Amino acid sequence: MNHDNAEDVVLVSAARTPFGKFGGALRSFSIPDLAGLAGHEVLRRAGVDPGDAEEFALGVNLPGSDRSLARQGLLRAGIPDDRNAYTVDRACCSSLTAITMVSRSIRLGEITVGLAGGAENLSRVPYYVEDMRWGRPLGDVVLKDQLVISCPHTHAPRAVQASDEALAFGVTRSEQDAWALRSQQRYAAAEAAGRLAEERFPITLDDGVRLTTDESPRSETSIEKLASLPTVYGSETVTAGNAPALSTGASAVVLMSHAEARRRELSPLATVLATAMASGHPAGIASIPAAAALAVLRKAGLTLADVDLIEVNEAFAAVPLVTTLVLAGKDVRAADLLREKVNVNGGAIAVGHPTGATGARLVMALTNELRRRGGGLGLVTICGGIGEAEALLIRVS
Repeated sequence: MNHDNAEDVVLVSAARTPFGKFGGALRSFSIPDLAGLAGHEVLRRAGVDPGDAEEFALGVNLPGSDRSLARQGLLRAGIPDDRNAYTVDRACCSSLTAITMVSRSIRLGEITVGLAGGAENLSRVPYYVEDMRWGRPLGDVVLKDQLVISCPHTHAPRAVQASDEALAFGVTRSEQDAWALRSQQRYAAAEAAGRLAEERFPITLDDGVRLTTDESPRSETSIEKLASLPTVYGSETVTAGNAPALSTGASAVVLMSHAEARRRELSPLATVLATAMASGHPAGIASIPAAAALAVLRKAGLTLADVDLIEVNEAFAAVPLVTTLVLAGKDVRAADLLREKVNVNGGAIAVGHPTGATGARLVMALTNELRRRGGGLGLVTICGGIGEAEALLIRVS
């Protein structure tokens, strides 16, 4: 049954670059370069002329020393220079926030066609010298590295926050390692079956080689290898194996009203039913995505039982484990059952996590898998920043 209304916001195309590893093949690409490539590709896939795009919202978390990144990306995508663009920073939620904001513009009647997505190159994040503006007559110069990811409010490393909350919920190191292995194995199976190829488009590198696949997956890992890794940043459970890599990549989607898609004779990939933000204590990195998920379900008048598939970003293995436990009312058996429909093709622990771009990747991964299964309802939720989270609910008919 088709429940779409003319005013519904629909997704008509989605694409992402391959996600590169830290210091990998994409390390020389700027954020605007990546955003422009993704924007151009989604317009091409949708069959929408760049001149018809009216707004481009780009999620970016670590912009480095550059500025007006969305505006640069819009121009590099070939969109006319009299169209508007804005950069969104809600940490890892950023590209999901971008989708929310473009959806609002469409629902308000301010635009007809919009692009939303995100881009990040963590290999190009510079070191900062914060106290040199007015000079230093004597003393050492200290370089600040933003890639030592910590909470700006509490100053606790994110890994410590994730570990502490996991242990508070009874989620052990061995469970986190097992989830990491699951992510790698499910990603490898999906890649071997060709289920991930439709998300990506190739990138031509400076030497003419085309990068077509993601660089970070470690399909050869084992539970023994994961268990042998040391913890990082003073956490009790988080390791380089049960957390995602520092990554590079871009993702984008084209959004419009259902009426506009019908006028253009386009078949929507998915309908955006609702979006929701949630915030809480900065230490709640692993549980606040559950609050966002419950909020978006309430907005749509639905329950968790109505949802067919879920994507929970693997900022750490602790996040989907704690999130599902909270959603299941802390019932371990119910949480295990819920996890069977979470991240069915693996997640960021395998594919990587270019922070500004991940939210939109989750949306396209969910959309594509629901389409393969003949449709259904899908939920995305992601943590980010200083006690923040965002969720989105879609329907694939």
